[in-house]
Amino acid sequence: MRTPEFWRRDGLPARALAPAAWVYGAVAAVRRRTARAARPPVPVVCVGNLVAGGAGKTPVALALGAKLAAGGHRVHFLSRGYGGRETGPLLVDPARHAADAVGDEPLLLARVAPTWVSADRAAGAAAAAEGGAGLIVMDDGHQNATVAKAYSIVVVDGAYGFGNGRLLPAGPLRETVATGLARADAVVTIGPDEAGTGALLPSGVRALGGRLVPPPDGAGIAGKAVVAFAGIARPEKFFASLRTLGCRIEHARAFADHHRFRASEIAALLETARKLDAVVVTTAKDAVRLPPAARADVQVLDIAVAWDDEEAAEALMEEIEERTG
Repeated sequence: MRTPEFWRRDGLPARALAPAAWVYGAVAAVRRRTARAARPPVPVVCVGNLVAGGAGKTPVALALGAKLAAGGHRVHFLSRGYGGRETGPLLVDPARHAADAVGDEPLLLARVAPTWVSADRAAGAAAAAEGGAGLIVMDDGHQNATVAKAYSIVVVDGAYGFGNGRLLPAGPLRETVATGLARADAVVTIGPDEAGTGALLPSGVRALGGRLVPPPDGAGIAGKAVVAFAGIARPEKFFASLRTLGCRIEHARAFADHHRFRASEIAALLETARKLDAVVVTTAKDAVRLPPAARADVQVLDIAVAWDDEEAAEALMEEIEERTG
């Protein structure tokens, strides 16, 4: 689905859906209170968010996992595998599994470390531990109370913040801000804090800032005319990244988050690019959902987290090491 525009502000649609949001919040609260948290034999670091999609949690999880692995930890990722049909626990094999089987985000995570998908997070954590994990980085799952976490990181989009501050479906929140932040050990804000979420952080919560940046060489597309498309929660962020590289966006198309691309859709974009003398470009997350025959014709712009304060990032890593060691 596409993120509804009214989730950004508290207008009539949001107020009309307030009763449904109350029910959603009540049911979610009961589930959290009654869930039994399994304690896996290895520590779990959770990278999650409070809103539905688009905060930047997967790039943060990738950066965290890569750093921990470089420090000698046997890191395995754990994901629900949203958008895939496999319920797991299943070890992702990028050479064998496609996005429609395991989801798009696990395929990105599997580039860095062994990755498991499991609808039952506790079972997934147990499988990862049995499969050799010394530390599990769980991508998403801040609201999942079935697994005990050694450390919890909440990722926030600096421009979007917590939207209109309402629960689903009246707003983007999976739980109230106060409840979600009370369980956070650290909050990572991606991009300038235009929404002012930093003022909402409880005392004692570590706060960091970062940016999602393209590779230094711009993946070979810097300064070019492009036809850009993305099926992510906030495609405007991708289009903005292209502009920072000096790309001229001749045509842009936004699809729904986790959209499964049809060959006809990609063919139409390629034909548009041919007429405009442009190259077709998309995100790494979208690239794994392309029809195999179309992948050679589409350029991919990858992104990574760049920390605003490297010393603060190192302090975060040290704190995680203390909690998980």
